[in-house]
Amino acid sequence: MLANFLGKSKPINFIILLSLFIGVFIGNSFSLFSNTGFELSLLFKSTCFLGLNLVIFFFYNFVVTKNNLTLDNFYAFFTFTILLSYFIAITHSAKTLITLLLYLVFIRKIYSLKSKKNTLQKLFDSGFWLSILFIIEPFTAVFSVLIYSGIFLHQKSVSNTLIAPIIGFLIPLIIYFTYCLWFDKLYVFINLFYFDTFSSFIFRPENTYYWVITFILGFSVMAIFLKSPKAFSVKNSFRKSWILLIINLLVALTFALLVPNKNNTELLFLLFPAAIIIANGFESIGSNFIKNILFVLFLASAIVLPFML
Repeated sequence: MLANFLGKSKPINFIILLSLFIGVFIGNSFSLFSNTGFELSLLFKSTCFLGLNLVIFFFYNFVVTKNNLTLDNFYAFFTFTILLSYFIAITHSAKTLITLLLYLVFIRKIYSLKSKKNTLQKLFDSGFWLSILFIIEPFTAVFSVLIYSGIFLHQKSVSNTLIAPIIGFLIPLIIYFTYCLWFDKLYVFINLFYFDTFSSFIFRPENTYYWVITFILGFSVMAIFLKSPKAFSVKNSFRKSWILLIINLLVALTFALLVPNKNNTELLFLLFPAAIIIANGFESIGSNFIKNILFVLFLASAIVLPFML
């Protein structure tokens, strides 16, 4: 059954899960072709978008396994595959996929703080990548909370560790300022620091993704209640990572609520912490029968939901 299949981290399992997403992606691409007609340029774009999705998958799996955010299984990768499949319709965008990849690069630096090696470099890099995200979408500045949460949980809060992310953050901003000044576009740089009035602080039920995000957050909350007693009972590095995951989910939710021009791409920032938290919730369930029911439910939703949104 699925619980046994996903409980074994074998290369063939990884390939099968990847094939599942590719199948859903191709199915969605065919629906695009049926609406607009077959065009060679559209086929090329879809192929490039699929390639970017695969890079995101490999990078996500690397972050999870490298930092031991789950046990030795494919629960997290399966969950991420399913959750991302909900958003296939809005991932046909180079900017969206590149932003998501940059976010994962940023996240990798945060969770790698559990290791004491090259701490200052990691903190500098985290500030650097956050600055690039800030230039693309200024409201990502809220993720600075994640940097300092990582410092307080995994490292000693000394002047060097506190200042390193700030220096890293300033470098891309200085380069971007110079670019805007050279091409007489200083107003573009200044506008980064003028936050728009919030157009909507909540998700509205008429939003087609309203029930999807309710589904994701509902499972995340249940997983937190299932996993937290065990995670907090042992003083180890995972307990700190678990706290960081919960903070990550809250910060990503805050970002999704605050960003003024909502187009559903802001919801993609929730997928990384939510997928890992839900996977840990699956691990906490002792009955394989219940796991199989939940896995089948998730699998069915991946096939049905993308065509309903």
